[in-house]
Amino acid sequence: MVAENEQSAPSEGQKTDLSMLAKSIGRRILRDWQIYAMLLPTVIWFAVFLYKPMYGLQIAFKDYSIFRGVAGSPWVGLEHFQTLFGSEGFIRAIKNTVILSGFSLMFGFPVPIILALMFNEILNATFKRTAQTIVYLPHFISTVIIAGIVVTAFSPSAGIINTFLGWLGVEPIYFLTKPEWFRPIFIGSGIWQEAGFSSIVFLAAIAGVNPSLYESAVVDGASRWQMMWKITIPSIMPTIIIMLIIRIGNILEVGFELIILLYQPATYETADVINTYIYRQGLQGGQYDVAAAAGLFNAVVAFILVMTANTISRRVSRTSLW
Repeated sequence: MVAENEQSAPSEGQKTDLSMLAKSIGRRILRDWQIYAMLLPTVIWFAVFLYKPMYGLQIAFKDYSIFRGVAGSPWVGLEHFQTLFGSEGFIRAIKNTVILSGFSLMFGFPVPIILALMFNEILNATFKRTAQTIVYLPHFISTVIIAGIVVTAFSPSAGIINTFLGWLGVEPIYFLTKPEWFRPIFIGSGIWQEAGFSSIVFLAAIAGVNPSLYESAVVDGASRWQMMWKITIPSIMPTIIIMLIIRIGNILEVGFELIILLYQPATYETADVINTYIYRQGLQGGQYDVAAAAGLFNAVVAFILVMTANTISRRVSRTSLW
């Protein structure tokens, strides 16, 4: 027993090494204290808004009462998760989330890449800056205003879409009350709002391509189209893969604010997603424990997706987030 305690206790040499390491870290902090001072607000923000709320995750496993508090509420195990997966509303929300995110990824992810490639091919600087300003602008507009524009555009009485259909002899359509139209409207609105701004990342990647590659291609007689396919796209492929991994990780995070502003009970069939389900159950219904369980499920699935996508990418293309 004495021998085991002696083995488990740190030796004098280990204590000395730890002491030297602590002193070395202290000297570095004192030497570069300005840098650490600039980092401090970010660390505090992460601690307060990201790590501290993790304490509340235990609500998902408790019969939570706002009067008893988190610590005083009794444990119920996986009861809330059983309730969720036995609920048709939650299963519908998962289905809608996957469908909306999948189609947004399928149709929305390539658009910024195409825009960046198109901007890179524009030779007139004035036209290029004007076009970029126009496509970047929707990103800086409030989601509430975006929703107002969408509602106005698809209005059955004075909307531009129904006005155009009226010229063709088509009766007005109540787009935002029809479940089958919600997904195309939501996905199209999201692409319009974010595609331009998202192209900045790919434009930055294109700007980092070695100009000598293009010069060599010109000498060899390559056309602009060939240079784009043989040089530009392969050169920015690591950036494309990284952005794709991030998008896959956020596949369950649909545009919650826009959906809240656009959907209504008539379109729950295709518009209700996990985040709106959590909003209704937690804030409107007062079932904070069930909402916490749904949120935890969302986070765990997102984590698994990021890990899986990163692992596959590292093995296939040797490009990954870590």
